[in-house]
Amino acid sequence: MAVKIRLARAGAKKRPYYRIVVADSRDPRDGRFIERIGSYNPMLPKDHAERVTFDAEKAAAWIKKGAKPTDRVARFLAAEGLYDWKAGNNPKKAEPGQAAKERAAERAEKEEARKAAEAEAKAAPAAEEAPAEEPAAEDAAAEAPAEEAASEEEKA
Repeated sequence: MAVKIRLARAGAKKRPYYRIVVADSRDPRDGRFIERIGSYNPMLPKDHAERVTFDAEKAAAWIKKGAKPTDRVARFLAAEGLYDWKAGNNPKKAEPGQAAKERAAERAEKEEARKAAEAEAKAAPAAEEAPAEEPAAEDAAAEAPAEEAASEEEKA
């Protein structure tokens, strides 16, 4: 039988209160348990004396018998020096998902396009002011040969 030291939820909706219990790992979270060894009230401030209360002797006895505490209970026991708790390392947990990566790439592309358009808009007025007269002369010169060609065709 695999025995766990874990939290069993009690309390009302949105007002959690947990009992620290020793239970068979196959039993439901709030179901049957072997022994109640303490309580945890997350609604109290972290420095409050009654936030976490448990019988350290009973917890130590169950650990000696082979009971494995859950991560949260292991933190409580480590604070009392009864268990060697190590923080887990999951570097992928903070990494964004595939959809979030795609959205970020789209935003980056739109930002680059916007910056390019702004740079182009700033360069365009300067380009229009200086050579604005030259294209008009070129247009007139381009139209003149067409008019001459049309007049030569009429003559022939």
